Amino acid sequence: MKAFTQKPPALSCDNLTVGYKNRPVLRDINLVFDGGRFTTLLGPNGAGKTTLLLTLSGHLPSLFGTISVEGKNINELNISELARIMAVVLTDRVTPPLFSSFQFVALGRYPHTNFLGCLSKTDRQAITGSLRAVHAENLTFRDFASLSDGERQKILVARALAQEPRILLLDEPTAHLDLKHRIEVMSILRNLCREKGITVIASLHDVDIAAKVSDRVILVKNGSITHHGYPEEVLTGEAVSDLYDFDSASYDMRLGSIELQGGKKQGRIFVVAGMGEGTTIYRMLAKRGYAISTGVLHVNDLDCHVAKSLGARCTSQPPADTLKHDRLDSAISELERCDMVIDAGFELDGPYGGNLELLTRAAACGKTIFSLRDGDLDLLCHTPGQEIATFTNPGRLLDAMEDIL
Repeated sequence: MKAFTQKPPALSCDNLTVGYKNRPVLRDINLVFDGGRFTTLLGPNGAGKTTLLLTLSGHLPSLFGTISVEGKNINELNISELARIMAVVLTDRVTPPLFSSFQFVALGRYPHTNFLGCLSKTDRQAITGSLRAVHAENLTFRDFASLSDGERQKILVARALAQEPRILLLDEPTAHLDLKHRIEVMSILRNLCREKGITVIASLHDVDIAAKVSDRVILVKNGSITHHGYPEEVLTGEAVSDLYDFDSASYDMRLGSIELQGGKKQGRIFVVAGMGEGTTIYRMLAKRGYAISTGVLHVNDLDCHVAKSLGARCTSQPPADTLKHDRLDSAISELERCDMVIDAGFELDGPYGGNLELLTRAAACGKTIFSLRDGDLDLLCHTPGQEIATFTNPGRLLDAMEDIL
């Protein structure tokens, strides 16, 4: 029977301290980066993410501790040996004169060429393959200086791939990119892990993107690593809020996004919702500065997660077929303190049918009611003379509501 030999990690550091001229920036770093995994560094500006990347790549000497690359001390590898294993893409805005994209990517072959830098057939195939890997074949003969930011970033990644590295380090690879190129670059990097087995370590600012593409995340703040591990475990609302010192926003890992809370200076609106019908209304109200109350919602409903992320007062209950009376009573008490009521158009025949009582009570109290419901309006009101304004568009509903408030 063959003995099983465990491969060393692609990259690791033990008791590492990084910084500049004996001024520590990050201390006591103990991390292991497994091969073929996507790891993201997250943290505020100035936290030390770039310093850590520069040190891991050998561009900056460590102040203390050791770095191992595939089981070997990084100090035992010469420049050429390290370049065959690891490539780095930094944020420097490089603009070489009179270089085509092909020629610029060819610079990445330096660990493999001879002293004169002559390109062999193998080198040219590697360059072409790198351009293909980042979907940049159409840029091959374009002047590098004429490219857009997104196109340049793809060429920078292609140059790094031309080294044929097993480890790729990137510092804010989506900086200065529009949404299309940001998504495209992140998709390319993710595929490098999945299809080529390359270990990718990148610093990012987009928590939502990091949560979707990363195998591991590392949170950096106040001179230390505060959390590291699976994004599904590490990126809690509390951890992200603490990382970026949020005071008017929150992150929910189940939504995978950051929600901006409203100013709560325009009055309080009660939204009767359910089954995701209230999500758009909540966000529009928060954006316009309204305080939000809502209910009764099941705790696993999308509406419940979004409402709580926006700081709404949310009356909720565990999932059930019917709404509980004590929860309805609590929601009615909250509704009576609100300025207006919005019916988001929840299904009357579904598990939220009991919320019809909220609209009935709102009508009995003389509350102004706005609705996004197409039909069944006669079921919503039993008070003579009470009218319900109906709309098919949430934006028009809010415009009309603001004309009254």
